[in-house]
Formats: sequence, structure tokens, C-alpha cells
Amino acid sequence: MEGHDEMSAITPSKPYKTHLLRPGNTNCAGCGMSIGLQWLDEALGDEKPVMVIPSCCGIVTAGAFPTSGYGAPTAATTFASSPAVATGISAISRMNDIDNPVICWAGDGGTYDIGLATLSAAAERNEDIIYICYDNEIYGNTGGQRSGATPTGSVTSTTPHGKEERKKDIMGIMAAHRISYAATLSIGHRKDFLRKVRFARQAKGFRFLLMLSPCPTGWKSEPDQSTELIELAVRSGLFPLYEIFDGVRYRINFQPDNTPVSTYLEQQKRFRQLWGDPGRLQAFIDSQWRHLDGMATVFPANIQDAPG
Repeated sequence: MEGHDEMSAITPSKPYKTHLLRPGNTNCAGCGMSIGLQWLDEALGDEKPVMVIPSCCGIVTAGAFPTSGYGAPTAATTFASSPAVATGISAISRMNDIDNPVICWAGDGGTYDIGLATLSAAAERNEDIIYICYDNEIYGNTGGQRSGATPTGSVTSTTPHGKEERKKDIMGIMAAHRISYAATLSIGHRKDFLRKVRFARQAKGFRFLLMLSPCPTGWKSEPDQSTELIELAVRSGLFPLYEIFDGVRYRINFQPDNTPVSTYLEQQKRFRQLWGDPGRLQAFIDSQWRHLDGMATVFPANIQDAPG
């Protein structure tokens, strides 16, 4: 009996939690996606999601069958079909009274570009899905080519002199679908990140979350600076943190603090074309904030919309 009592004292009161991102995965050092997956896991608590992941670094994370880097059921899809596959899984879950969240976890190539048609279709139908885009602003898994998410001036394998066009406004596109909830996420703002994921989990219908995700390989940055880079992106106003409710009501979570955007650019060799002339990106930032401040002033979200 004494031995039994001793064992009882050290036995956990509930089964060991299998984390969403398992140790031993193949993700690169400093990968923002890895941090995002760990915080997604923390926000969901004991709930196990069904993950739907298109072609991207996120599905390479899983590794080779029969092992997996994910501690949750995961469906691998083509670049263009993850929202469609998630729609089917969500429908089957409802038919069987299963309430586990169905989450698309996709890069910017499968969101802004190749997967935009099925993303739009699922949003228009208001499918009961949480869609999270980890945006590293390139096709990171296929050679670092430009995508619709690549910002002005960024050097990629297909824009060696810097991209000329502006980054696509995916948040504006999703807001135009009048989905129930859209928000941006920062790996430099943990409390805000967790709150938004938990709010999205409790909401219904189609929900869209956009996370700026450092890629040291593609960004030509140091792995140990990834979190700092996102903090600088938020503080300079380049990556705003905000929420949109039902496509029309806006809530800004953090205002820029006049940190020069050059402090962000100069830590990444992909922006070497702009090191001496950050004005092109600064003009984009100013325009972006005129729009956001105007929307939040004219169409503000109330406390009931955004608890916490």
C-alpha cells in the first residue's frame, strides 16, 4: 500500500497532453511558424484541432509517413484546395456532433495567390472554419519567389532588384466577404495573440487570422531576432494589429510609436535595396494608417464585439 500511495502522489491527474507541434520537427531555427503553432496549441488548451495544411513549409513540418511532427489529425492538401477540404471535414464533424475546431494552416502562397479562389468560396459560404495564414511574404518552400504578400522593395529569387508592386491587402479582401471575424497576429505580442485565437475559437462561421511569420532563410535575417523583427514591424506601423467584426467594425489593438521603419529594414538583407531609402515603404505605411484610423473612427467595434 505504501508503494501504491507513493506512485499515486506522482501520477498526473490527467493524461499527458500531446502538443500540436512535436519536438524533433524539421522547422528552421527562428521560424515564426513554429512559435505560432506553439501559441495556437496554448490558446486551444486541451482541445485537439483537425489541421488542414496545403503545400507549404507547414506540411513539410509533418515529416515522412508513418511519423508526424503534428500531435493532431492533419490533412495534407494541394496548394489550392485546403479551404475546400476543410469545408468537408467541418460538415462531417457537424453530422457526427464533433465540435473540435477545423483549422486551415497555410502560407501566403496558398492564401494570397494559388488558394485565393477556394478561400473566397469558403468565406462567401461562411463555412465554420478557422483559417490561419502564417505570412512569410515569399514562397518559402519552393525557392523564395515573390508572392502577392511580398512587400514593396523586397528582394526575392524572382525579384532580384526588389519587388515593385505593393503587398496585396488580404485583410481588406476578407473583410469584403463580411466574415464574422478577421484579425492580425503578432509573435511579439503573446497576450494579444492568445486572446484573438480564443475569441476566434468561440465565434462561429468563417474566421480569418493573419500572422506575420519571420523566415530567416528568405528574409536574410538572424534566427534569434525573429520576435524582435515582428515587434519592430508593429511599432513602426508596417504590420498593424487590429480586428474586423462582420467585415465592417474595426478595432485597432496597438498604435505605432514612431519607431522608424528603417530599424526593421536594416536587420534583413532582403531589403538591402531600401536601406538608404525607406521612403517607399514609409509612404505605404502612412497610406495604410490613414485608412485604418478612418475605418476605426467611422465604424468602431464595441466592447461586446471584442471582449478582453
